[in-house]
Amino acid sequence: MNLAEMLSYADIRQLSRIAMHYECECSVHSKNSLIQSILAAVNRREVFEQTVRSLSWDDVRFLNAILFDRRDAFSLEELLAWAKQGNRSDGSPRDTIVKFTQIGWLFNGHSLQTKTLFAIPRDVKQRIGDMLARQWRSNMDVTGDPPVYRDEHDFLPGDCLRFLEFVRFHEPQLTADGYMYKRHLHQLLSSLQVEEAPLAKGGWRFGYGRRFKEYPNRFSLIYDYCYFQQLIEEGKDRLALTERGEQAVAEGLAPSPADLYRFWIRLYKGPVRNIQAVVHWICRLCPQWTTVASLKKTLIPLVDAYYFDQPDDILEQRVLKMMMHLGLLQIGEHEDGRADEAGRRPHRAGDVRGRGGPHRIARRPGKIAPSGAGSPLNEKRRGSPSAPPAVVRMGSAWAAAH
Repeated sequence: MNLAEMLSYADIRQLSRIAMHYECECSVHSKNSLIQSILAAVNRREVFEQTVRSLSWDDVRFLNAILFDRRDAFSLEELLAWAKQGNRSDGSPRDTIVKFTQIGWLFNGHSLQTKTLFAIPRDVKQRIGDMLARQWRSNMDVTGDPPVYRDEHDFLPGDCLRFLEFVRFHEPQLTADGYMYKRHLHQLLSSLQVEEAPLAKGGWRFGYGRRFKEYPNRFSLIYDYCYFQQLIEEGKDRLALTERGEQAVAEGLAPSPADLYRFWIRLYKGPVRNIQAVVHWICRLCPQWTTVASLKKTLIPLVDAYYFDQPDDILEQRVLKMMMHLGLLQIGEHEDGRADEAGRRPHRAGDVRGRGGPHRIARRPGKIAPSGAGSPLNEKRRGSPSAPPAVVRMGSAWAAAH
């Protein structure tokens, strides 16, 4: 429901508190007068903009959990948990809930089934998102087209199929801990279209998947996807295909980009709690080539540290670069091969929100070289994908997909 409808169901005490917040001059004994005065105040752009600008980062982090959730209603427990997660000050989570009910952004349900739930008006939800986008977009540093950029297109689904083919023909041996031996891993990584270097020894790695500890980031996602989709099975000492995996290889069926995207969100949602909101903002704030430095400055407050993984590293390594691997971002580079810009590849709406399930992938003759060795970029130039990115761009198709 929109704000006008929710106001009509609210009791006169809540209406009075909302009217008091907006300093409405009306009769507090007339529900109709209260509703008309509140709507007049909230619909004034300068009033709504001032309300958004006055929000603390704790408030914004709380709102982000609601803005990108497709459900219409939330339990009090959910709201309190989100408020607690986003609270980096000494404020009470319950005070956060009370605050948003007093400004008319949260309402109790009115029916027997929804009276214990809370909802945000649809039109208010849309206006908050639009207002934050305008406010944050003004902080973005826009640049021209980079001379070189890295674009992985739909290589990830194709490499999932290549991995299954490798397992089918080699049945690689596993260590006692369930990992592939180095020689098999080297052979496999060199056969993928996007070639990653094996991990160096040392350093902590956990939280981003079952096999994240021993496998490089992109391949770890491929492996975990195939495992949880029951395409592969880990035997006592060997890795093999399941019946479903055999069928996928026989028919040349690769996972859809939409399935891989949703799996990545679920897999990374533990360490990066609001990853869906962060991904949305990256794409919404960058309709043109934009510096990553300005993007980080805006979005870092939305990202929490995860053990030794700091927000800056999480945004760059766990989000931006993985979005590139998923085909959602391009990474641009300077003439000297230093990574400088990233941009979202315009792609069909169905690439992210389309029908799930497998689809056939045409084999690509080329491949991308390992990190640090050079890579096909815009089919004209080569550069190193290992350097930190410095800019991003969104294509209009993302907005259509969402």
